[in-house]
Amino acid sequence: MNILFVCSRNRLRSPTAEAVFSGWDGVSAASAGTSPDAEEPVSTDLILWADVIFAMEAIHRRRINERFGAILRGKRVVVLGIPDRYGYMEVRLIEILKQKVGRHLKISVHDLSSLHTSNE
Repeated sequence: MNILFVCSRNRLRSPTAEAVFSGWDGVSAASAGTSPDAEEPVSTDLILWADVIFAMEAIHRRRINERFGAILRGKRVVVLGIPDRYGYMEVRLIEILKQKVGRHLKISVHDLSSLHTSNE
């Protein structure tokens, strides 16, 4: 399953999510940002690649819809509701991501505990 994580500048939340979920068997993860100065801007290629898109906040989903609405048909876009107040690989952010993303990917609690919890 290909999952794309999107925040604004692709510096803290979405790269953390990419790092955490890249360690899961059967999951390929990528991250991108909606701002022009994002480290990795959201692109048509990333949208087409993704099976599921996780937006950190509703504004990110809105921006994705505005730019890529035509190619989003049939794509699942989930708003996680994670505000921009966490550092890269912050333990609390990782816990929240595991809980919220895991619910959508049907990953068991046991399996979640095996995902990366520190910046290795």
